[in-house]
Amino acid sequence: MTPPLSVAILAYDEEENLPSVLAELFAYLDEVVPGAEVIVIDDGSSDDTARVAERCLEGRPGRVIRHPQNRGMGAGLKTAATAARSDWFTFLPADGQIPPEAVGTLLAARDDGPTADLVLSVYDHRDDGKLRKVLSWGVRTLIRAVHGVRMRSDGPYLIRRRLFDPEQLAPNTFFLNFELPIRAGAADLRTRTVTIPCRPRLAGVSKTARPGRALGVAKDLLAMRRRRIRETLDHW
Repeated sequence: MTPPLSVAILAYDEEENLPSVLAELFAYLDEVVPGAEVIVIDDGSSDDTARVAERCLEGRPGRVIRHPQNRGMGAGLKTAATAARSDWFTFLPADGQIPPEAVGTLLAARDDGPTADLVLSVYDHRDDGKLRKVLSWGVRTLIRAVHGVRMRSDGPYLIRRRLFDPEQLAPNTFFLNFELPIRAGAADLRTRTVTIPCRPRLAGVSKTARPGRALGVAKDLLAMRRRRIRETLDHW
């Protein structure tokens, strides 16, 4: 039977957080989306993330997939989307910052009127310190400069699985989450945006708020620009 929803949990050295995060998610899905599958992506963790996830998933729809080395958030999303069995796909981080109720918010927005193809999310509040705020501002400024798009997408999104094309979405980095909305806008997909809560991570430290990230995004933005130009020329 095809599950009503596939939820990816992206984890990198998150053995400490996973039991609580998955227990909370399972309780929510059992009530709101019974039968939903959960796919845990262990992105090359050096701890027991995969083993902990397998224990938590025993007897439930889903699976654990482990990358032999850390490949990045985009790679994790592509692995999960390829493995997903549902027609609808979303994801949550394994750090516990996004409560599972966000999944319900995404689903409700999808069904509010003509069914949306993609539901994006922005945070009502996120306090990860000044460094992250500066990086976020820099990334959005670069996106406007290179692609002329005002980005309104911070967190998890819900998308029709067939529209998430790993072959088209080249980045293995976090930048994939920027490329997808940019492409969705260019393709005139029916898109909505919702606001979701964000809370402090349960334990550990963020792996994404690093000074070199803005430079990496700049490179990804230019690479995407070149790909889109080639795609346009090939289409002609």
